[in-house]
Amino acid sequence: MHPADDTLTEDGWTTAVERPRVTLIACGALAREILALQRANGWEWMALACLPAKLHNTPELIPDAVRGKIHEARAEGASAIYVVYADCGTGGLLDRVCEEEGVPRIAGPHCYSFFAGNDAFAATAEGEDMTAFFLTDFLVRQFDTLIWKGFGLDRRADMRDMLFGHYTKVVYLVQAPDPELDARAEEAAARLGLAYERRETGYGDLTEFLAEAARA
Repeated sequence: MHPADDTLTEDGWTTAVERPRVTLIACGALAREILALQRANGWEWMALACLPAKLHNTPELIPDAVRGKIHEARAEGASAIYVVYADCGTGGLLDRVCEEEGVPRIAGPHCYSFFAGNDAFAATAEGEDMTAFFLTDFLVRQFDTLIWKGFGLDRRADMRDMLFGHYTKVVYLVQAPDPELDARAEEAAARLGLAYERRETGYGDLTEFLAEAARA
């Protein structure tokens, strides 16, 4: 059954018109943040369907994977679908899928942008942040797996200069403040031989995008 709103009347609680069945199709790297916002705002009735975060290593596969999830959601009865993916290196191909399928996606070239706020990120992206390597809460947690070992830095120290030589600093965009993650992010910057900067962004544009989905 679709979730429904209950309304208190003079005769007691009555079930109002059922909400549309909303499905959020998201990158697995955003699952924790989406669930936190759902809990905080009472949006847990929206279904969450995640694709593996490792698809970022093969962004050309993201558009078809998202299309597949859209078709699955419709087959399961979704009446409203929202794509919680930035472009993520697809070169506009994800937007083409969303246009063809008639579903909205969150604006932004990558999650760093919409976490910081797309307008704010765009204002700095052509300046100092051109030489910044960004971390989110997810990437701090997965630094060893996705970056240190994923890029082979645990096996070949020379890869550091090859991959990170043009960066000057690590910028940690903080979604949910956590002293342990702060320490791990600073350590990650030291391991990469880069300066460290912390910016507390919260959930940025993700909050309003999910609020829009909840109003569908």
